[in-house]
Amino acid sequence: MSFDRLVDAVVAWARRHGDEAEVFAQIGPTQDPPPDVAWVRSLGPGEFAERLRWADVVVSHAGMGTVISALVAGVPVVVMPRLGRRRETRNDHQVATAARLADRPGVTVAADTDELIDLLERRCWSAGSADPFASPTLIEAIHDFIRDTPPRRCRRRRRSGP
Repeated sequence: MSFDRLVDAVVAWARRHGDEAEVFAQIGPTQDPPPDVAWVRSLGPGEFAERLRWADVVVSHAGMGTVISALVAGVPVVVMPRLGRRRETRNDHQVATAARLADRPGVTVAADTDELIDLLERRCWSAGSADPFASPTLIEAIHDFIRDTPPRRCRRRRRSGP
C-alpha cells in the first residue's frame, strides 16, 4: 500500500536539503517514483537491516515492524500515521498506534505533512532505542499464563474408511 503523502513530504524536504542530507526511500507501490532521491519499492529484511546500520533517522508510517526494527537498531523514528479517511489504510489504527508510541524514547510523531517537514527542518526527533528482549514483566506474565492455564486434552480422531 503506497503512502504518497509521506513520500511527497520527504522528497520535498530532500529537494531543499540534498546537499546536506542523503535520503533513501522505500516507497512501496506509489504511482510516481521520486526523481530526486534514491529509492526502491521494497526491501527484504536483510537489506532493511543493512540500511538501518547507516541511518541517522527513519521516517515511516506507524507500522510496528519498521518502528520496532529501527528502535532495536538504535535508530530514532519519526512516524506519521496513515489515515483511514484519506484511504491510506482501512481505518485509523495507525493514529491509535502513533498515539501509543508518542511517549516512547526514540519515537517522534508527526500528525501531518506540515509537522513532519518542520521536524525534519529542525532535526527534531527523540533519541532512544528499544531492548531487543522482552521485559521481565512480560516474561513473568507469559509464565503465569502458561502455568495457570489447564492443559487441553486432545482426542484422537478415528480414521474412517479402509
